[in-house]
Amino acid sequence: MLADPTLSLPPAAECAWPASRALPDSFFDRDAQILARALLGKVIRHRLGDLWLAARIIETEAYYCAEKGSHASLGYTAKRRALFLDGGHIYMYYARGGDSLNFSAHGAGNAVLIKSAYPFVDAHSAAASLARMQQLNPDARGNPRPAQKLCAGQTLLCKSLGLKVADWDAQRFDPQRLFVEDVGATPARIIQTTRLGIPHGRDEHLPYRFVDAAYARHCTRNPLRRGQCEGHDYHLFTHPPAEGV
Repeated sequence: MLADPTLSLPPAAECAWPASRALPDSFFDRDAQILARALLGKVIRHRLGDLWLAARIIETEAYYCAEKGSHASLGYTAKRRALFLDGGHIYMYYARGGDSLNFSAHGAGNAVLIKSAYPFVDAHSAAASLARMQQLNPDARGNPRPAQKLCAGQTLLCKSLGLKVADWDAQRFDPQRLFVEDVGATPARIIQTTRLGIPHGRDEHLPYRFVDAAYARHCTRNPLRRGQCEGHDYHLFTHPPAEGV
C-alpha cells in the first residue's frame, strides 16, 4: 500500500526537508475504505516549535455520508463543512473530552477517522520529539506515558501530536506544519472488522475498521484478543485488498 507513484508530490521547495514524501491532496481523493487501508503505515508529522512530532497510522475507520454511523449523515452544518469538501481536507471534532482527527475522502460526506497510531522515530522526529509527545500526554499520575500507549486511541493520538480542533479543522495539509508522509512502510497483514463506539441501529455492523495486524495489540481495541474468531469477528488479509469495494 505504498503511495501511487503516478500521484504528484509537492515541489521540493515546499517540502519540510528535501527527501520528504508528503502525500498530495490527490492521494485522499479515493473511496473511503480504500483510503482507510492505504493510510495504514503512513506517518503523520506535526511541527511544534523546532520539533517534528510523528506517529505511524495503525488503525483507521471509514465513514460514508449515506450510512447512519457518520457525522455527515446528520446533514451539512458549518461545523461539518470539511466532510463535504474535496478529499484531503482535515476534519476535527471533540470526542470523549478530546480532539479527533479525520481526513475527507472522495465524495461529499465521506471520510476516514484516524483511530490510533504508534510513535514514529527517525532522523527528523528523533528522541526529543518522542519526549515532547510524552510531555503533552502524561499518564493519570503525571508520569511519562509508555510510548506504545501514547497514541492508542483517537484522542490520545491528537493529544500526543499536539493537534487541536481550533487549529486544524477544515484546513488543508501544510508541508511546513502538518502532513502525512509515505515512508515506504507497507503492512504485511490487514485486519478488517466493525467500527468501535457506533450506537445500536446506526449501521454498527458495517466492517469499516482497518488495523495493521503487526500493531493490533497497540490499537484502540485489539481485534485479535482472546475470544475473537477469524471469519466471524474479523477478516485477515495477507496482502492488501484490490482497489475496489
